[in-house]
Amino acid sequence: MAESADIQPTADVDGRADIGANTRVWHLAQIREGARVGSDCNIGRGAYVGPDVVIGDNCKLQNYALVYEPARLGDGVFIGPAAVLTNDEFPRAITPDGALKSADDWHAVGVTIGQGASIGARAVCIAPVTVGAWALVAAGAVVTKDVPAHALVVGVPARRIGWVGRAGRPLTQEGRRWVCPETGERYREDGETLTLV
Repeated sequence: MAESADIQPTADVDGRADIGANTRVWHLAQIREGARVGSDCNIGRGAYVGPDVVIGDNCKLQNYALVYEPARLGDGVFIGPAAVLTNDEFPRAITPDGALKSADDWHAVGVTIGQGASIGARAVCIAPVTVGAWALVAAGAVVTKDVPAHALVVGVPARRIGWVGRAGRPLTQEGRRWVCPETGERYREDGETLTLV
């Protein structure tokens, strides 16, 4: 654990977790064994990071975000308040014979979030899905299939309604190109793929 991490005394951080320099872990957050949290991250009040989850540098998990193992988050990922990254394709508390399920009775599958992507408040990502780099999942959306890089997805189930640039702003179409109104970056669309030009 980095000596320069700022961990509130009421947070529950397992001694086997690896917390990067200048990361802040707030009141009632829990970070489990084997989790790796990068540098300069912000783990909000009541957030949960499961065993062996990997979180890149400069990430923000807002209050009560739940990131279950074996999730992988790239650098600069934003997880909004009360968003959930699941890990069980076929959830049950008990086996078919009525016994309480144990760790041996199921296989955890993870959510992967690419660099710079954002997951809105109370959104749910149903594992196993991948959210591409710089994508934006709207608040309250339920992601049931992979999201392309730079996609803007909304709804239940989530569907693409547009594209966003690296600044997070919806892109505007100019002819055959897409343009960020904030940065002026230009993108080319090819089917379900957007490429910076």
